[in-house]
Amino acid sequence: MPAPTLPTPSSARPASGAVLPSAPMPPAPRMIRRSEVVPDPVRWVLTEETVPESRPHDLLSERIRCLLLGWAARAGRIVQIGRNLAIRWDRQHPQLGVDPDVYLVEPPPPEGDAVRSLLLWKDGHVAPRLAVEIVSAQHPTKDYVIAPQKYAACGIEELWVLDPFLEGPRAHGGPFRIQLWRRLADVSLAQVHAGEGPAWSEIVQGWLHAVRSPAGWSFDLSTDEAGAERWSTPEEAERAAKEAAQRDAEAERAARDVAEQRIRELEALLARAR
Repeated sequence: MPAPTLPTPSSARPASGAVLPSAPMPPAPRMIRRSEVVPDPVRWVLTEETVPESRPHDLLSERIRCLLLGWAARAGRIVQIGRNLAIRWDRQHPQLGVDPDVYLVEPPPPEGDAVRSLLLWKDGHVAPRLAVEIVSAQHPTKDYVIAPQKYAACGIEELWVLDPFLEGPRAHGGPFRIQLWRRLADVSLAQVHAGEGPAWSEIVQGWLHAVRSPAGWSFDLSTDEAGAERWSTPEEAERAAKEAAQRDAEAERAARDVAEQRIRELEALLARAR
């Protein structure tokens, strides 16, 4: 059997909508390791219970969701981006599933925001193109070992496993701040990045960075590998627009004050010349 190969950019799904400007494509990724699909009918059961999230976990998940929303808005993509949506792929065993911390589905399911779970055997329900897992201190092995297998089984195109506080196991050289997994032609997932980053995402055509923040560690997306052209969330874009408008208004007001002062000076000169 020939060795599995990573899909090339030309074989990827055609993009819809506008395309953000991006830096030159990075070299073809090297497969670090591969996640085989070995179904586990016990550990893969998706319960209806809500697992409490820590505050840092919640903030990081929301940060990633908002960055993806900003990307979608700028690129004009028709997508659904959300958190903790159940994804089930086996009609004969509907109890098996996965619920990513953040997901990106393109196209969105027919129910839109009313969707309760993605049932991949239903018309109009497709596997997310991207899923993101923030490593939990309570269950780090789940995100490092089990998550890639489950996402391979459900048909995900790209998986980010983010471990901001390096709480994962030491297996395979870990823990890693950023892991990026990409789908192979034979349905398994290939780990193409494991380390501090930055890591190139085929789905968003941008670079994923781990960055220090006042709360510890966070994540950014950028057009360039160096991270100079960082992407903004919708809230950050709105705030920047308001600040720019305020600066413009202040500059206009200052220019008007200078012009009015100059007019007064000229009027005074004319009055003295009479």
